[in-house]
Amino acid sequence: MLTPDKNQLLTQTGAGTPMGELLRRYWMPIAGASEFDEQTRVKPVRLMGEDLVLYRDLGGTYGLIDRHCCHRRADLSYGYVEECGLRCNYHGWLYDEHGNCLAQPYEDIANPSAKMKDRIKIKAYRVREHAGLLWAYLGPEPAPLVPNWEPFTWKNGFTQIVISEIPCNWFQCQENSIDPVHFEWMHANWSVRLKGQTGPYSPRHRKVDFEEFDYGFVYRRVREDSDENDELWRIGRVCLWPNALFTGNHFEWRVPVDDGNTLSVAWFFARVPQDREPYVQNSIPTWHSPIKDEKTGRWITSHIMNQDFIAWMGQGIVADRENENLAASDKGVALIRRRFFGDLDEVAAGRDPKAVVRDEKFKDCVPLPIMNRAILTKGITREQLAKDPNAQILLRPFAWQVGQPDEVRKAYAEAMGVEIKG
Repeated sequence: MLTPDKNQLLTQTGAGTPMGELLRRYWMPIAGASEFDEQTRVKPVRLMGEDLVLYRDLGGTYGLIDRHCCHRRADLSYGYVEECGLRCNYHGWLYDEHGNCLAQPYEDIANPSAKMKDRIKIKAYRVREHAGLLWAYLGPEPAPLVPNWEPFTWKNGFTQIVISEIPCNWFQCQENSIDPVHFEWMHANWSVRLKGQTGPYSPRHRKVDFEEFDYGFVYRRVREDSDENDELWRIGRVCLWPNALFTGNHFEWRVPVDDGNTLSVAWFFARVPQDREPYVQNSIPTWHSPIKDEKTGRWITSHIMNQDFIAWMGQGIVADRENENLAASDKGVALIRRRFFGDLDEVAAGRDPKAVVRDEKFKDCVPLPIMNRAILTKGITREQLAKDPNAQILLRPFAWQVGQPDEVRKAYAEAMGVEIKG
């Protein structure tokens, strides 16, 4: 259990809050680059309680600035891009990606000697495009490196980005990243019941363990149908610091929108069969997945991550940790809470928290513990793919989140050279 004050330290992310200052030390994925095209150039964004606007100008430069114009606070998400910068649709004030005011059309004519625009500066944050994602940095300078996680360097894969908006606090989402036993009940057994069956249930967990490393924590598990030779024990999965899960072939980030809402940003990689190589993906598709069934008004239960969302939202907007009862399987939850409290102290003392990447030797690749590394990096044939039980999910309709667009499904099937059944 945690006291209300301790719980607030972990869950409040606004500017000036301890956790808000900590999370602003990291680059956060906030959108997919493929969301921006000739028709879509501007997108409103809310990030850690700040209302911002993300844009791509006609010159191809991304910017992330205050949503409201410095003149009379018009909404810049309705502004329009120029060759350089974003122009307010109300009176034409123009801002670049650094927050500089480049033009004030009437003032520039009426009183050019005043040079009022030189005194105007709008709030602006760094944006970088990497691995098909748009990353934002809201923290102090000097900014760290945008982490080039090892899977971002892989070739011959079909990648897609899936985004959902979750109406609850980010921290209960992230605690799920270090909870191995929930796979047994939330996914395997619940899926059995959702099919109208009463069994057989999944093999039970016999042992779980947790280990800290430079970029987060690894969790390991042994079930009744496996032993310590299984990769789930030898290698494990990663609670990636500070706000992600990494399972070997995909990442899930839990990005705070504000203290009551979270943006789920997921990046999926599927290695194409060897006979489909070389495969080059010219653009990584981004799509948005719903969380509620419009017909019933109930949360969607059919897909893996949608089941996770229900667990998070079921804890309330902010989980009541004062009245919880942690058990043996929650050792990992206790470990990450302690690490976060330690990191809050580090930031307060002016030092970097855990896993901020600054060392230039990691600019080209930040290695991670990865299950099924050989398949993901070297590939397998279509014949092997069809026979490998661990790879069968690649041959079925997208199981992680609901609502995959037809064009993405077709592009995936073409890349893999297989017929997606179901």
